[in-house]
This record gives sequence, C-alpha cells and structure tokens, in this order.
Amino acid sequence: MGKAAENKKMKMENLLNTSFELFTSQGINKTSIQDIVNKAGVAKGTFYLYFKDKYDIRNRLIAHKSSQLFMQAYTALEESDIHNFEDRIVFLVNHVLDELEANKGLLAFIYKDLSWAVFKKALISPLTNEDVDFAEIYRKMVEESEFKFSDPEVMLFLIIELVGSTGYSSIMYNDPVSLDKLKPHLEATVRSIIRQYTISK
Repeated sequence: MGKAAENKKMKMENLLNTSFELFTSQGINKTSIQDIVNKAGVAKGTFYLYFKDKYDIRNRLIAHKSSQLFMQAYTALEESDIHNFEDRIVFLVNHVLDELEANKGLLAFIYKDLSWAVFKKALISPLTNEDVDFAEIYRKMVEESEFKFSDPEVMLFLIIELVGSTGYSSIMYNDPVSLDKLKPHLEATVRSIIRQYTISK
C-alpha cells in the first residue's frame, strides 16, 4: 500500500472510530458532523470525501461493526471441529450473542438502526479490506453443507430477525429471560427454521 493510500485509510478509520465513540456516548441525533471532524482532527471537507452525511457514516459503521463481529465468530468457527451446517449456524449465533452481551453499547448501536437492507449491505459491501464478505462465507457454507436449501437468503433473514430481536430484549432487559436461559430456546428455533428450508441433496 502506497503512502497516499495508507493516509486515506487512516483518515477514514479515524472518522469511523470517532463517529462510533460519539454516536454511542451521546447518540446520533446529538452528534453533528462538526463534532465528528473536531474530535477526529480533520477538515469538514475530508469527511465529505468519504461519507455523504452522518446517516451514511452510521449505516457504514453498522456494516463495519457487524462485519467485525461475524469475522470474529467465523474465525472461532474455523478453529473448531464443527462440520454440520446446523451446528455451524448455531455456533455463529451463540458467538455473536456472547460478544454483544459483553458489549451492550455495541448492541444498542447496531440494533437500534439495524434493518435487513443495512444488514444485507454489510453482507455484500465490505467497508475496508479487513471486513469480511459474509455473503460469500454464507454461500460457501451452504454449498459445502450436506443438504440443499430451498431459499437460503430467506432462511438467513428469518434467523437474523429472530436472533436480533429476541437476543436484544434478553441481553438489554433480561426479558423474558436471561441470555443463558434463552439460548436453548433460540437454538431449537434456529434448527427448526433451517429444517423448514432443507431439502436432501
């Protein structure tokens, strides 16, 4: 990587990290672009080289942070000896939930503004070279599975919606139960969703 490209990458990462810090500490509505550039120590024009507005950086941050979560989970999965597709999805779900329980600020930030459209963008448009293309990983997992699936994207959508909403309530409010107590129910339901879309190879 040349010096100019490295400088550009550092400025973008600085803006991302600063925005995340401000969004999670004071909320997006109370954070202005001026606040971001002042704290990041860059000119306002530099912000607009990378992002359209604060909602653009928010959406891309959600994508970036989601990608980091999945990368950590997938790295742990690859280090395990789990080969069954259902078990692999359950492992990823549990790993992500554990990370979010350990970092409730991240969960509040990601979940509050997370939509399927934003999440899908995170899957297919990595923000930096370090971000994982989770869509590609998921496609690979589906292809390598011992089964075929009738509509793998809908299956993933349902799992994410289920895990996202129930996991959020459980982690943030212990409602209806704690995450530890919820996990067996979630696992059973995730497995049930996968089986609904499974067709034999």
